[in-house]
Amino acid sequence: MILPPEAASVLAALLPEFTRPTAVRFTTLLAAALLTTGRRTVANLLRTLRHLAPGHPTAYRRVLSRAPWSGLALGCSLAALLIRLFHPDGPVVLVGDDTVDGHPGRKVYGKARHRDPVRSSHAHTVWRYGHKWVVLAILVRFPFATRPWALPILVALYRSAQDDGQRHRPHRTPAQLMCRLLRLLLMRIPARRFVFVGDGGYGTHEVARFCHEHRDRLTLVSELRPDANLYDP
Repeated sequence: MILPPEAASVLAALLPEFTRPTAVRFTTLLAAALLTTGRRTVANLLRTLRHLAPGHPTAYRRVLSRAPWSGLALGCSLAALLIRLFHPDGPVVLVGDDTVDGHPGRKVYGKARHRDPVRSSHAHTVWRYGHKWVVLAILVRFPFATRPWALPILVALYRSAQDDGQRHRPHRTPAQLMCRLLRLLLMRIPARRFVFVGDGGYGTHEVARFCHEHRDRLTLVSELRPDANLYDP
């Protein structure tokens, strides 16, 4: 499968994290994702490529379910690529937030009832059943956009206190999960300084304490002003 030359740097950073057969299927799915309109499920991707995707369709579905690769290693490799391209020097601006993805199925792992921040207001709360993802992203600027873009690099699934209690595991809040993602990034990308920006949900004592412990490399910004310039070293 031939991809545009612009994708060479992305493939060079990501493919070492896969085995050779998985890397071939991943490249095929990546090319199909660029050509597919609508929902980019594996079935729709294969429907777009048709005979251009060699092998059995099940092998492509296993890339996301059973293939031996690490999402943590892949996310850190993507982060290193973005830092090298968009932040060659100076502090790297990180943003953190959480999002709710609806999954109403009865046997969905990790499903719980979460407040939908998009449909809710101060006077009315809308609940949504599904997954709540804690997302850590890198803020980058593109020449074609006037505003910076937040490109996700690491995610963690938030589980409700009830679900953790039933499975006999310690409960972690979204702020605690964000601290874990920040710690992983600091470990995997040494010798770089970061600035973390989050909303009120991450303005907790735990996040402030974590940033203080790593104050030589991590700075916490509780509120991003419109006139703030976080890209200056």
